[in-house]
Amino acid sequence: MPVDGFYTEEVRQGGRRIGFDVVTLSGIRGPLSRIGSEPLPGKRECRVGQYVVDLTSFEQLALPVLRNAGASGRPGQSICVIDEVGKMELFSQPFIQAVRQVLSTPGTVVLGTIPVPKGKPLALVEEIRTRKDVKVFSVTKENRNHLLPEIVTHMQSSRK
Repeated sequence: MPVDGFYTEEVRQGGRRIGFDVVTLSGIRGPLSRIGSEPLPGKRECRVGQYVVDLTSFEQLALPVLRNAGASGRPGQSICVIDEVGKMELFSQPFIQAVRQVLSTPGTVVLGTIPVPKGKPLALVEEIRTRKDVKVFSVTKENRNHLLPEIVTHMQSSRK
């Protein structure tokens, strides 16, 4: 079964986190955000705390993966990994549209991550959380190493 998608990964320098990269499952990597980076002239600044989001880099890597998800059109024939749908990623309107499209594609099973609710709700995250066709697993330090069998079982049953 085809699997495609992306995940975000911490970038560290000298033991200190300096940002995050977006990495496709095919291994292509690019910056998602960096500490204190200045936005390019003429670009709006997208910032989450001390991190400035590189929307161009993110969209160049994540959007093609999402748009190709479920391209086979055969039911139950693909899995799309989205890690994550969070504040940084939600600065991108095309990303929001692509996530909605993937979630609505028949035969595409999405394995994604969303943040725990805190502070101001994120509209797309709450939309995903409350969908009837979505199963949310709460991941904690205590259960994170034991959840895989439950997630796999659920994904297999949702493909039927």
